[in-house]
Amino acid sequence: MKKTLIAATLFSLLASNQVMASDETTELRQIIEQQQKVLKDLEKRLEQTEKRVEATADVVEASASSQSATTIGGYGELHYNNISNNQTGEDKKEFDFHRFVLFVGHEFNSSTRFFSELEVEHSIAGESQNGEVELEQAYIEHDFNEMFTGKAGLFLMPVGIINETHEPTAFYGVERNPVEKDIIPATWWEGGINLNIKAAPGLAFDTAITSGLYLDQSSGYKIRNGRQKVSEAKGEDLAYTGRVKYTAVPGLELAATVQYQSDLTQGTADVDSAAAILLTAHAIYSIEHFTVKALYAQWNIDGKEAEALGRDKQNGFYIEPAYRINEQFGVFARYNEWDNNAGDSADTKKKQTNVGVNYWLHENVVFKADYENIGGAADSDGFNLGVGYQF
Repeated sequence: MKKTLIAATLFSLLASNQVMASDETTELRQIIEQQQKVLKDLEKRLEQTEKRVEATADVVEASASSQSATTIGGYGELHYNNISNNQTGEDKKEFDFHRFVLFVGHEFNSSTRFFSELEVEHSIAGESQNGEVELEQAYIEHDFNEMFTGKAGLFLMPVGIINETHEPTAFYGVERNPVEKDIIPATWWEGGINLNIKAAPGLAFDTAITSGLYLDQSSGYKIRNGRQKVSEAKGEDLAYTGRVKYTAVPGLELAATVQYQSDLTQGTADVDSAAAILLTAHAIYSIEHFTVKALYAQWNIDGKEAEALGRDKQNGFYIEPAYRINEQFGVFARYNEWDNNAGDSADTKKKQTNVGVNYWLHENVVFKADYENIGGAADSDGFNLGVGYQF
């Protein structure tokens, strides 16, 4: 009887364990199935996420490829001149939107770029109008390496202070200084090639082979009249230019330029050839809020016709101290002397003094006012007002 009871008890326990094992197996299967569903759901979501990422990447790539590397900028300036001529009595009282300029540039890649500058002078151009439409820059620039950068096309000559940097917010006074205007002559551009060499930190050289000036008796051998502006320019005689610039000392810039042209007349028949050499040097020194600029320029022309007119020598200089009172106000004074007939025994030297103020409404917007007095071979005085911008 006892044996029968024990056997029944064991059988009952075994059956109970089997039921429990079966229940646990079923439960495990349910858990596994749930996990499989979760994994499938996660895989589906991951696949959807990957598709969205790929789609986003495609959009970004398409947007990047279509995004332009072209930039647009410009500058302009309106002037009011009120100048009394004490010799002729012909006063100058006029408003003039002197310049409206647009820049267009494009970066092909990190080493090759294009830059251009289109200008409208005196507001309106055309027959019997006062203004002109001029292409002042249009060149390709390429970095061969960290040391050598080349230009090819139409570009500003590497000479003087304002010839390459002449936005109205960058200089004092309503009008550009007469020495660089009449002697250098800014703004001056030519067509050709230029190589910039960064020889050492703060030391650079420029060498250029370009179209040249064209002067003869009809132009009076005045340097400014010789700019051909690369408009079907005579190319019988090229110009060779070299510049050295030193900026290694903080606040100091020293530069000198030499240009040689073997014949300013571009081979014109029945006139004597006129070889010419331009020499310029300038210094800019800034310490805290005080800046002083000084420049000297001279032309030596070897030609009988130029000598007969007293224009075999043309030279000038100016010095300009300025003080930036704060971010908005700056004051300056500038003394200029220049002579386009320095080879003549007559007293033809002109002297001009300007004193005035710049008010920067914004770093790229400036209002200007200055008093002007011209003496020497000329006699006039008055004031100038202006507003300029760049972007």
